[in-house]
Amino acid sequence: MSLRGRAVLARGFHAPEAPLEEFRDAVIEVDDAGVIASVRHPGSDLYSVPSDVLRLPEGTLLLPGFVDLHVHAPQYPQLGTALDEPLEVWLQRYTFPLEARYADLAFAERVYRRLVKDLLASGTTTALYFGTVHLEATQRLAELCLELGQRALVGKVAMDHPENCPDFYRDPSPEAAVAGTRALIDHIRALPGNEGLVQPVVMPRFIPACSDKALELLGALAEETGCRVHTHVSESDWEHGYVLERHGRTDAESLAHFGLLTPHSVLAHGNFLSASDFALLQRRQVGVAHCPLSNAYFAGSVFPLRKALQAGVSVGLGSDISGGPAGTVWENARQAVTAARMLESGVDPSLAPDARGGQGGARVDAVNAFRLATRGGAEALGLPVGAFREGMAFDAMLVDPSVEAGTLRVFDEDVEGARLLERVLYGTSKPNITSVWVNGEAVVG
Repeated sequence: MSLRGRAVLARGFHAPEAPLEEFRDAVIEVDDAGVIASVRHPGSDLYSVPSDVLRLPEGTLLLPGFVDLHVHAPQYPQLGTALDEPLEVWLQRYTFPLEARYADLAFAERVYRRLVKDLLASGTTTALYFGTVHLEATQRLAELCLELGQRALVGKVAMDHPENCPDFYRDPSPEAAVAGTRALIDHIRALPGNEGLVQPVVMPRFIPACSDKALELLGALAEETGCRVHTHVSESDWEHGYVLERHGRTDAESLAHFGLLTPHSVLAHGNFLSASDFALLQRRQVGVAHCPLSNAYFAGSVFPLRKALQAGVSVGLGSDISGGPAGTVWENARQAVTAARMLESGVDPSLAPDARGGQGGARVDAVNAFRLATRGGAEALGLPVGAFREGMAFDAMLVDPSVEAGTLRVFDEDVEGARLLERVLYGTSKPNITSVWVNGEAVVG
């Protein structure tokens, strides 16, 4: 059911700022464009319940839609494959051959349509997508996001380095990589009925996959078009060390050198970012996609989430399909809490607790993870979503603990606040998500 031009009466959670906010019997009015016109809470002077209000079912919870800051759309068919391999082996042996298949537009259509539907059904209302080097397939991904109603940012992968990219899968030249990116930008911006729901992104795969000339030209294109940039940064020992050896500076510093740190761009992973790197990202208004599940397999380290947030860097969550073996933000929100606890305590059982090398104060909780999954990711992208505030788009999901096929159970009716949110964060599965809206339009349920 469309909520445009309607008011809804709901209980739920959001985290527009750091503290969690729980609301009950809130009246959320949505205008004809799908933007929140007002939010009224019981006890306020202006509170009233319209006679035609849509009352959400008793016991359900309204949450902002999740923002996934890092999705490799073409890798969906290999979710959970070969995670015992090092990153550089995994890419060359499994990932590049799979991505090369997207020269087949029919294959791309089948995978991308399924992926967008699955993510929407899991409550991901905004996704930042890597495509492939293939222009037509990536154009189709953008078209499907628009058709199915998902807020999306889509980029054609640029990768032209002959030493690090296979002959069968790379851009033939720096100029070709940039020309394809420009063509995608023009295509997305000209899509009929788009009106900004789907936006283009400049997308060098990562520095090892790109020649210096390609990086230079892509930086110039990002400045010219005003597009965000999305790429990987300091993900693994191999990638981080490669850039230091090739450029004599960190990954983040190299991206800045080539003009690829534009406002509200997003860098994936960042496990080896230094304090000076964090300061650079904060100055440039560049965010980080924290991908805790993928990091467990390929990074060899834990992202210092608390340090990034304390440095003023915007951080959200990324599923990193398929480097992350679980295809939703839910699992990564849970893993963000787990990873931070392990970083705080250290993990070597042969050492005494005070000698395990842990970082004191590194832990986060479910509330922190929920905020990363919603408003944190939106802030990184500079998008007006992720909370129920006047002027923000109504991107939301409805969670129902009573669904028989679901895995969320709430036995105590008096549980509330952070304790209830914890159960929702850890217990929800796809069947529990009964409705999803983007811009006030129902895209699920």
